Amino acid sequence: MAGYRDLLRTPGVGRIIAAQLAARFPNGMTSLAILLHIEHVTGSYGAAGLVLAATSIGQAVAGPVTSRWMGRWGMRRVLTTTLIICALSLTGIALLDLPVPGYMALALLGGLATPPVQSAVRTIYPKMVTARQLTPLFSLDASLQEIIWIIAPVLITFVATQAGTVPGLLLIVAILVGGGAWFILSPEVGRVRIPRSRRGLGRVLAKPAVLLATVVGFLLVGACAAVEAGVVATFDHGGLEAGLVLAVFSIGSLAGGLALGHIPIGRWAMARRLLIVTVGLTLTIVSLNVWWLGGTLILAGIGIAPALAVLFAMTSASVKFSDTAEAFGWVGTGQLIGAAAGSAIAGFLIDDIGPTGAYVAAAAFAAAGLVVAVACVRGFPDLRGRDASPIPDTEPVQTIH
Repeated sequence: MAGYRDLLRTPGVGRIIAAQLAARFPNGMTSLAILLHIEHVTGSYGAAGLVLAATSIGQAVAGPVTSRWMGRWGMRRVLTTTLIICALSLTGIALLDLPVPGYMALALLGGLATPPVQSAVRTIYPKMVTARQLTPLFSLDASLQEIIWIIAPVLITFVATQAGTVPGLLLIVAILVGGGAWFILSPEVGRVRIPRSRRGLGRVLAKPAVLLATVVGFLLVGACAAVEAGVVATFDHGGLEAGLVLAVFSIGSLAGGLALGHIPIGRWAMARRLLIVTVGLTLTIVSLNVWWLGGTLILAGIGIAPALAVLFAMTSASVKFSDTAEAFGWVGTGQLIGAAAGSAIAGFLIDDIGPTGAYVAAAAFAAAGLVVAVACVRGFPDLRGRDASPIPDTEPVQTIH
């Protein structure tokens, strides 16, 4: 923990972590709110899964593109434009009475305009800390983001069940605008300039580590999305159980990230972490009892943040600084396509065989990720004794002091 305290004493680190957590806080609320709202309007989890899939597909398509735009037009301009469009689309979903295709169109637009905060902040991090501190910073970031998943599901479930799904969606819009403005106005966002990449769009995927991070992220987040749908379906609208169980899942991830963040990242690091996730999610299939689900999801969660930390570190260490934003955009795209697939598959399985189907889907996604991590172990970089800083560009990177 002393290493984390030293990190937070580094000028600007605590501020930028807090600002990006606030900007990304709606990420822990939006899927659940849309799921509850569309299911309430249509009476179908399958329809809700389709709308969620449209959101995730929009985010997946836009991720590498908007991230790359930050090197052309600057982070603040891209972040501000996307923030405004995203807020308007969520407002439309909340207030307009539309058929399912209409909701899907608005969700797709909102996904396309999701502000690329993750790509921005993970591009900024290497310019704020020493090379030795970067891997622990990625681990701390992956752990602290679980605060979003601890608080946000409980908050949005409470608002949606007590005040309604429309006020819940409008609350998300307010947080999106407030948190996004805080991050955009942070000095660090204006201080770092991303060089324009000289490579074609998508060429960064030729790096084995980036491609593996994208594929594994797809499977890992697909598992998490299926769990979210399964928990909501298990406890329906009867109270706060769904939000509390999802919060417990995130508490396990937070604890795992903080406990394992100091361990050097070798080639087998991802496989070990995904083994924990797979065992925990497989055990959820045994029973839908709230205590059993809570316990098994804590176990599964222990591997989530550490696995994400590996994804961030291996991506950063494998590309030039001018390509980092796009690389993280592709990794985010993999995760978002996974969220779309996990939500849609779980939604239809819930309609077909009940909530247990969602947990079967989650376990299958995690197991597939474990197979990839084992089969492609030589493609994972060995970062023991190395730092995770991006490869320097040949041209100087401008900063504003």
